[in-house]
Amino acid sequence: MSETRRLAVVAGALFLVTEVAAIAGLALYRPVLEGSGYVVGSGADTRVFLGALCELVLALAVVGTGAALYPVLRRRSEGAAVGYVCGRLLEAAVIVVGIVSVLAVVTLRRQSAGPSGAADTASLVTAGKTLVALHDWTFLLGPNFVLGANTLVLACLMYTSRLVPRAVAVLGLAGGAMICASATAVLFGVYEQVSVAGSLAALPVFAWEVTLAFRLLFKGFDEVAGDGAGEVARARVDALTG
Repeated sequence: MSETRRLAVVAGALFLVTEVAAIAGLALYRPVLEGSGYVVGSGADTRVFLGALCELVLALAVVGTGAALYPVLRRRSEGAAVGYVCGRLLEAAVIVVGIVSVLAVVTLRRQSAGPSGAADTASLVTAGKTLVALHDWTFLLGPNFVLGANTLVLACLMYTSRLVPRAVAVLGLAGGAMICASATAVLFGVYEQVSVAGSLAALPVFAWEVTLAFRLLFKGFDEVAGDGAGEVARARVDALTG
């Protein structure tokens, strides 16, 4: 197995991990995200901790996809490859901020339930809602805006270099554009982030990542086509500068 083929397998596996971890994390977080009284109730801390663990795995897998793809992408466009890696790092960083905000809700609940907890219920609920709101904003910025931008960069590079079939790359271009448009709609209050409209808008980018993952796992990159496209691009640059 060549080095490029190994990198394709690793990247494909990590893309699948991101999908599973993202869905599991959101499902496990549900009690704290939807229950305004979580901070003054009995809580479901173990479930929230499992959700945080899933999101931590998600953040690591997001960084991993950038690192695994970089050696292949930089041979086609080093600038775009660096931009993609930086974008994935930013996406992971925003996810981690969301994890911290949710864990802070658990800490607040535990401290208020202890013998030293003297804060009134209204203040606790307000603090809990603030921390949940922080998570919601990170969810909008990271797995929506930044994810959309990263998807557009990667899909565009895949399309021009023909590292994967162009139909797959077009799916990524459509998915990236739609998730960015959906995030903008949520930002301006057109519909809620977790809603039917938001879920439908996220389907194309989900389909892109799953399709790309299986493509990389079972077939890898179209290296010959990609190298050919890279040679054509370099020849055009040489012609213009020569």
